[in-house]
Amino acid sequence: MTDVDLSVPDADSPVFIAPVAMENDPDALFAGDRGVLDAEVRRVLVRILQRRFLLAESSPAEWKLLLEHQQMIESRLNDLFVRLVVDHARGVAYKEQVRSDELDVPILLKDEAYSRAETLVLVYLRTVFQRETTAGTASARVDVEEVEQTVLTYFSESDGTRASQQRAVRTAIARLDREGIIEEESEGRYRIGPLIEVVLSAEILRELQRWLDEQTKDAAPPARETREPEAESEASGTTEGELS
Repeated sequence: MTDVDLSVPDADSPVFIAPVAMENDPDALFAGDRGVLDAEVRRVLVRILQRRFLLAESSPAEWKLLLEHQQMIESRLNDLFVRLVVDHARGVAYKEQVRSDELDVPILLKDEAYSRAETLVLVYLRTVFQRETTAGTASARVDVEEVEQTVLTYFSESDGTRASQQRAVRTAIARLDREGIIEEESEGRYRIGPLIEVVLSAEILRELQRWLDEQTKDAAPPARETREPEAESEASGTTEGELS
C-alpha cells in the first residue's frame, strides 16, 4: 500500500493556491470578494431586492444599468428563486417570488398585504387614472381632499373617529407616494403614475369595484395580498416587495 503524504505542499507546488491580496486583485471590492459584477451593477441588484419597484423616471441611471446588464442581474435573482419583470412600456421593474408545484422552492420574499385604507385609495386612484387616460388626458392628478372625500364614504362609525379615519387615508397616501405610485407635485396635489396599472390590473379593479358595490358602508373590503407580480401584470395587482 502506498503511504499518503500529509505534509504541507511546497509553495511552488501546482496544488498550492496562495491567497491574493486585495491590492493585487483589482476586481475585488472587499476582502474575500468572489463576485463578478461591477460595483454599480451590484448596487442595482441590491436596489431591486430592497425596493418594491425600480422606476425609470425616478432612477434613470439605475434603469440604464439594469437594461445594460439585465441578463446578468436576472441570473443572480434566478439563483435565489426570484424572477425579474421589466415593463419597458411603463418604465418599471420589479421582482416576484418563483413558485412551483413541481419544485421545492424556498420562499425568500414575504407577502405584505395592503391595508383597508390603502386598498380603497388604490381603487380610487386606479379609477381616476383609467377615466382620465381613456379621455385622452396626458396625466391624471388628484387632490388629497377629493381622495379623502371618496374613501371616507366606505368607513363606518365602528372604524373609529373621523380624525383617525382621515389619518389612515393620509398614511395610505404617504405609502403610495413612497412607492412611486403617486408623486406629490405641490402640497396636497398628486400625479398618478402608470405604475397604478401594474399594482391594480383592470381585472382586479373590476373585482374590487363589484365587491364595494355589493357591500354596505359597515363592511370592510378585503386587503389585497402583496404577491408576486403576475400580480402586477394582469392577475393580482399587488407586488412582492420585501425579504422575509
